[in-house]
Amino acid sequence: MPALIAADIEQGYLLLEDLGDETLLPHLSDTNVSQWYARGLALLANLARINPAPASLEAYGAPKLIQEMRLFTDWFIPRLLTLPMTNELEAAFSGLAELLIANARAQPQVLVHRDFHSRNLMVIPSDALAVIDFQDAVIGPVTYDPVSLLKDCYIRWPRSVQLAWLASYQSELEASGVIAPVPEATFIKWFDLMGLQRHIKVLGIFSRLAFRDGKPDYLQDLPRVIAYVTEVLDLYAETEPALAAFKTLFDTQILPVCAKAPWFRGEAPE
Repeated sequence: MPALIAADIEQGYLLLEDLGDETLLPHLSDTNVSQWYARGLALLANLARINPAPASLEAYGAPKLIQEMRLFTDWFIPRLLTLPMTNELEAAFSGLAELLIANARAQPQVLVHRDFHSRNLMVIPSDALAVIDFQDAVIGPVTYDPVSLLKDCYIRWPRSVQLAWLASYQSELEASGVIAPVPEATFIKWFDLMGLQRHIKVLGIFSRLAFRDGKPDYLQDLPRVIAYVTEVLDLYAETEPALAAFKTLFDTQILPVCAKAPWFRGEAPE
């Protein structure tokens, strides 16, 4: 993280070190990503070891999680896709949200950066990494930050590689005593369902950025985010009824509308 140069806590000001303008994203390639991500995951492990109590951070609990997911029903469905929120869709969404919140609450709770991805990691001298955009940190699920990095909304890697990185991270957390040992399959499911919560939220955030904030370029990243959503729905629909119900509507009502959109076809945003 940037060095703290000066602070005025009463006024709410911090003077921080300038880390430059080189984000990690353009540095990534198939040949070097494992080395970069090893450094990123080492940073995450250090964050997870920090005792968040002195900072009195907010808990990343059910109210916040559902508030974030509601961006999907407030912005992605009605504003971007111009679809109605029918009773059927609302019921499926509510079942999905209940499952994803239960998954988040079942996990060990640690310090969570909340937006730990390749555009918030800065490359500094000697190819080290520094973290920015940490003002929204909370106490939350242990897999949230690795989801942000390994299922990055701006770049995608094969699932087999994601899971290898995740296994290494789980081993580090367990070896250092941050979390108690759990079966690898449990950790993977935590990770996948946490990713589904994040990506449902991001569909709404990117839609809001386009409509409210005049940043339509974010729409070009939606196909990648949708692919993450469909992957998890496909993986777990057979064993999770709530995911099966949501998947049916996502596949039949939402994806066909997405497929006709200029941003889905890779065309320039309007």
